[in-house]
Amino acid sequence: MNALVIDTFEFCRTNSSRDGVTPVAEMTRLAKECADPSGEIAWQAVGSTHKLGFPQMTLSVNGTVQLICQRCLQPYAHHLDSSTVLMLGKDDEQADEIEATIDDESIDVIVGSRNMELMYLVEDEALLALPQSSRHDVCPDSSLLDKAKSEKISPFDALKSLKPE
Repeated sequence: MNALVIDTFEFCRTNSSRDGVTPVAEMTRLAKECADPSGEIAWQAVGSTHKLGFPQMTLSVNGTVQLICQRCLQPYAHHLDSSTVLMLGKDDEQADEIEATIDDESIDVIVGSRNMELMYLVEDEALLALPQSSRHDVCPDSSLLDKAKSEKISPFDALKSLKPE
């Protein structure tokens, strides 16, 4: 993954923005969650200042990843489209204070850094956008699922065959 190190506070203060497209294969943590590492993630980071004066960054990801359906166990293309606002504190204490001050569940408060790897934040956002339980809207081949439902075999049936008569 390309090293793109930013000073998060300066990035927000100057209303900077960065964007790009990164292959899923270069995002090792995300690739581990996928059926295969094909696809790309388009991303954008935009710095700004909150109306209360706190530095904040809007981070967006968009792309398609290959996941395994938890119902039919077949791979499928899942579209990611997520955006989040990250507010920055100088340390854990200030981050906790900011969180209490803004009292907004839609904004995540993190500790900023003068040397932060932007792609790490992008990959985090992509990982958080993955579904908890990945599955097709409608599985293309439900024959295995139907067979499993129709063959309700009791685990005790196997024990009955071991019982002497």
